[in-house]
Amino acid sequence: MASTDYSFVTIWRVAGTREEVISVLGPVEELPRWWPAVYLDVRTLEPGGPDGKGRRAALYTKGWLPYTLRWTLEVTQPITLEGFTISAVGDLNGNGRWTLTQDGPETVIRYDWNVTVGKPLLKRLSWLFKPVFAANHRWAMARGQESLALELRRRRAAGPEARAAVPAPPGRTFRRNR
Repeated sequence: MASTDYSFVTIWRVAGTREEVISVLGPVEELPRWWPAVYLDVRTLEPGGPDGKGRRAALYTKGWLPYTLRWTLEVTQPITLEGFTISAVGDLNGNGRWTLTQDGPETVIRYDWNVTVGKPLLKRLSWLFKPVFAANHRWAMARGQESLALELRRRRAAGPEARAAVPAPPGRTFRRNR
């Protein structure tokens, strides 16, 4: 594996059904609202088919380190209750696979993310900072699990007061102009 190649497996467990989880994960344009710590902006490029396949979006993302990434996501396999696959092109290049499994009242979510760094500065520093970049990814995914659990609670809340009682998702670690 080259120093610019990264392969991550993330496992989340959240209270909710696969239907509920996929209704949050599927609409990419909603990412900045429920996962604002990582997704700063999403712009739809192609809506894709009814099953999500072919959906393309320009993403502006970050972690806890003071750099941002711009990349294009494309849904390459249909969005189903079992999961879906995406490709990434830009500052990150590769693919990701979301897999959902129901386990009683919870859904187990596995995310396999295999990418190569495309951003020039990160590419040049990857050989030295690979463990730090990997920690940045783990931080981002931990914010995702927390944000997803909160979003599912918010959606299940019985009325506006209960919805308002659910804490906001974790926010950004820094502000940066586009």
